[in-house]
Amino acid sequence: MIQVRSAIEGDFESIWPIFHRVVSEGASYPYAPETTPDEARSYWMAPTAQTYVALVLDRISGTYFLKLNQPGLGSHVANAGFMVDPDRQGRGIGRAMAEHALAEAQRLGYRAMQFNLVVRTNAAALALWEKVRFELVGTLPGATHHQEQGFVDAYVMYKSLDAHR
Repeated sequence: MIQVRSAIEGDFESIWPIFHRVVSEGASYPYAPETTPDEARSYWMAPTAQTYVALVLDRISGTYFLKLNQPGLGSHVANAGFMVDPDRQGRGIGRAMAEHALAEAQRLGYRAMQFNLVVRTNAAALALWEKVRFELVGTLPGATHHQEQGFVDAYVMYKSLDAHR
């Protein structure tokens, strides 16, 4: 069973190995592969975001953050970032976090969620976002520098959370 809960500061010790492995691949996030633990903590555990962890048998197996996509007049749109332990992918952890994030965003009063940079080569993420009904609303040509494939496109994806839309 997958349990998703708010992260506490002490959870970063278990988040870091996941973050490091995912970012070191240089394939799905814009963070530099040489990102330090302190830099990762400042991104992932930022005071302007809510961070969550997914536990499987009391072991942190995934994490996500939820924050404003833009301040002020754009503050009704959420943004989020997700990472699953590479050794535990394909077990529903990403889906559980996605569903939790969408419910949490609605609970917090967001009207939509937007991903600003979904790397074209990240097939697992694209499949998940399609399953939970995100729309691909834009393409950013060559927006990311994939470690193996060079410059690749990234997508902007969007999902309304407004029940009236």
